[in-house]
Amino acid sequence: MPAPSLQADLLPHPLDEPLRWTGGGAPRLLPYGSALFPAMQQAIEQARESIWLQTYIFHTDEAAMTLASALCDAARRGVQVRVLVDGLGSSRSVEALSGRFTEAGVEFMVFRPWRKWLDVVQRGRWRRLHRKLCVVDAHTAFIGGINLIDDRLDIHHGWSAQPRLDYAVQYHGHLARQTQWVMQRLWLRTVLTGSLQRRLRKLPGPGVFDTSPNRRAYWQELLDWGSDMPVADEDGAPLPPSSATATAPRTPAPRPTPQTLAQSLAALVVRDNFSQRRAIEHSYIRAINRARERVLIVSPYFYPGLEFRQALKNAAARGVRVELLLQGRIDYRMAAWAARALYGEMLRAGVHIYEYTPAYLHAKVAVVDADWATVGSSNIDPLSLLVNLEANLAVLDRAFALELGAHIESQIAQSLPINTPERLRTRAPWWLRPFVAVAARAFVALAGGVKNEY
Repeated sequence: MPAPSLQADLLPHPLDEPLRWTGGGAPRLLPYGSALFPAMQQAIEQARESIWLQTYIFHTDEAAMTLASALCDAARRGVQVRVLVDGLGSSRSVEALSGRFTEAGVEFMVFRPWRKWLDVVQRGRWRRLHRKLCVVDAHTAFIGGINLIDDRLDIHHGWSAQPRLDYAVQYHGHLARQTQWVMQRLWLRTVLTGSLQRRLRKLPGPGVFDTSPNRRAYWQELLDWGSDMPVADEDGAPLPPSSATATAPRTPAPRPTPQTLAQSLAALVVRDNFSQRRAIEHSYIRAINRARERVLIVSPYFYPGLEFRQALKNAAARGVRVELLLQGRIDYRMAAWAARALYGEMLRAGVHIYEYTPAYLHAKVAVVDADWATVGSSNIDPLSLLVNLEANLAVLDRAFALELGAHIESQIAQSLPINTPERLRTRAPWWLRPFVAVAARAFVALAGGVKNEY
């Protein structure tokens, strides 16, 4: 019998968004880049039509360059390959990647190239592409928090003996087509705005439309930009391509029913700065509000708004075991301060906090009860929840949730519990909370994010 929280997920709720729950096979959990990269390479080597890849960091270490070589080989054999990287996250490798990809015929673009100190104080320039997505042949997709860089290498801190903790998911079918649709929208928007900005600002060098051999194809894709997401039939299966056009009537994806709970269901949840500005945040709150047994959250950067924090405290008050696995090995001092500023509030509410100390923590995952889980790129902080472009996969699948939950529990067993007044005092001095609150509000205002309360 399904757990109460899964059945509760079928009920109307004030935070409901039109999530497109889709069946078609159980997702595959991929812990660490050591599991993701071989699976992604195999899919790329088998590609026949198209490969779409978007990531925050695409580095130049051996692990990343192995994937770059596979992408180049695919382009040389006639596969359409489109790679979009963030201008800040991949700033150190853009030049090397650009030369390699251009020679091989890979279509390569940079999302908001970073102009060093000029962009630090410019409003809106902190809105980064933080998604980690790959879709092959519109059928096989990968999503998660893992950048294209060796698990043991940190750009700012160098090499470490232990791999950082992170997760990804592989999935197939209609949901992969939906993922590609989201990626195509961002790609075309970047093509259009990048070309216009280059012309308006009179920057050196030609725009994309001036040099691309696929200029005519770009214009046709832009004309079709207003078409809806690929439609599905009532079982979640994709309709024939001729049916999924801009003129086809919109067919909403099926809402889970008690009869379909035995199968694996998943939904792509994206955050942008247009129509889905708080979709990921609301998906978390919705699941937490329906929890009956446990809430496990893993996030290296943790500083949610008032509504999110209240959901966690309410869950703990009604007897749910709420556990937070946060970073113990610090990579960014300000991010660690932000999380620790909330330790006292969370602990007083009955929330259990652990700091992950074996290695750097980069995972952004959660499990609620024994059936709901999410894996993606979104941290639980203002940058991810209110500013960046993010993508998570929400999953209704008992086997997947249990597998991810067991993996998280094994990491908690190696972590440091924050369960004594002394540990709390050393991490959260009295001045930390007001300092972080002011800094968070100032940053969100500078970044141009949506308003929230802290």
